[in-house]
Order: sequence, then structure tokens, then C-alpha cells
Amino acid sequence: MTESQDNQISSLSDRSLLLMDDDTVLLTRLARAMEKRGFDVSTAGSIADCLTIIKQNPPAYAVMDLRLDDGSGLEAVEALSEARPDARIIMLTGYGNIATAVSAVKAGAVDYLSKPADADQITAALLEEDNSLPPPPENPMTADRARWEHIQRVYEQCDRNVSETARRLQMHRRSLQRILAKHAPKDAPSE
Repeated sequence: MTESQDNQISSLSDRSLLLMDDDTVLLTRLARAMEKRGFDVSTAGSIADCLTIIKQNPPAYAVMDLRLDDGSGLEAVEALSEARPDARIIMLTGYGNIATAVSAVKAGAVDYLSKPADADQITAALLEEDNSLPPPPENPMTADRARWEHIQRVYEQCDRNVSETARRLQMHRRSLQRILAKHAPKDAPSE
């Protein structure tokens, strides 16, 4: 953590932070790291627990996993955005793609980070105020990955209807099915 972040956290009037993830090891480790940085942390291992915390005392900050055993983290993002419109919410997920990032931002998240994200990255995202563009990535998305992300976004927008997606992308349905059956292309290896 930088000295600037330390000063920002110590000057906050409300340091309440809600962490939601069904990976208890990650949740515990992240909670400890954020407490050391000066946040007043509460944790939730499920959507139901998270919604209870939001109803009782909506936090100023939140870091929420996208996919949990009992539902989508977008539900919790929407609930917190309604309960406390000024809350800064970060969506954290291991299943990142552009479509879910857009959904998270529309639901009220201010940023979207892919796992594994460390406590410094999360703190920087929570404290970002000027909404400036982040520095360029060390390993940007490859063209193959960008194509795959675009196909996934259109597929989600077509309510996961393969025929409609193929029509809109002007490609053969079977070709689209093969692409959708594959995992996301790997990004370029770092040197």
C-alpha cells in the first residue's frame, strides 16, 4: 500500500467495507489485508448473508464476487446501489468477460477486477476518485481474445440463443457452436 492510499483511508469518514465471496480462504485473507489497511470489514459468504448486511447497515465500500453458490453477485450490487447510492462497489470474478463487466457497471459497480487481484489493486480501485483511465495493461488482450469476448457479449445479449447470435454476427450456426464450446483463448505470455 502506498503512503497516498494510507492517507486517503485514514481521512475517510466512513471506512465500512463489505467483502462477499464463497471462497472462505480468499475471503479471510482479503478481510485481514483490508483491515490492516484501515477498513472496518464485514464479510459474507453468500448472497443471502450479503443482503442481510446491506439491509442492516449498508457499507460505503464493497468488493463482491460475481458467481456464488446461491446466485449472482449482481443481485447484491443492485441491492447495495439502491440502499446506498454513494457506495463504491468493485466486482471481483474469476469468470471475467466484457458482457459481465458491462452488467456489473450497469448494476452499480464502479470497477471490475479479474481474480486473482491483490489487496493493493482492490484498494486502488476502491479509492479511485477521478475516474481517469488506468495505465495500459502490461499484457493486453490478444486479438483472438477480443474476438471471443465480442462473441460472448453478443451471445449474452441474445439471451444465449445460438441461432439468433449467429444471425446477428453473420456467421454459420455450427461455427458459432464450436467457438462457444471452447474455452477463452489465452492472452499473450508475458516476457
